[in-house]
Amino acid sequence: MVASAMTRRGALAALSAFGLALTGVTSGARAQSGLRFSAIVVDVAPLRPLTGEPTAAWMEQALAQALPRALGPHLAPGARGAPILEVRIDWIYLAPSPGGPGPRGSAQDTIVGSFLVRTPSGGIESEIPLRAIASYYPSAVDQALVARAYHGRIVALAQTFAGWAPRELGL
Repeated sequence: MVASAMTRRGALAALSAFGLALTGVTSGARAQSGLRFSAIVVDVAPLRPLTGEPTAAWMEQALAQALPRALGPHLAPGARGAPILEVRIDWIYLAPSPGGPGPRGSAQDTIVGSFLVRTPSGGIESEIPLRAIASYYPSAVDQALVARAYHGRIVALAQTFAGWAPRELGL
């Protein structure tokens, strides 16, 4: 009985030590990497034929505002030798305006794109695909001010996509 209790304690101690070692290695590796981007480029060209204007322009503008906020500490504008982050948006889906089956009649708007980390010479270091979802809660005003409602939904999708950037990029 005592031997099995010691074994459990030993196993727990070993797991704790292993967890602490991993935490130290992970935080150290992230701190050492210090990845910083010299620029952020937003590419909505694949989106334009699918959604048209002004939707693609709204997405481009919203991402251009949201990404620097999300990645602020990891930006070094004009730094030589720093990679460039290209954000490509391939597709968006806006749920029907009357809402959906979610809580309080909410529906899900979806955005699909990629983060491309480019070398200063233009080569691709890595490509990280991302699909993000934002909840849309319809309101009576949306029916009267359709363009304003769609613009707000595009901004919400862009902010959601940008919010995932640090985690997906391993920052």
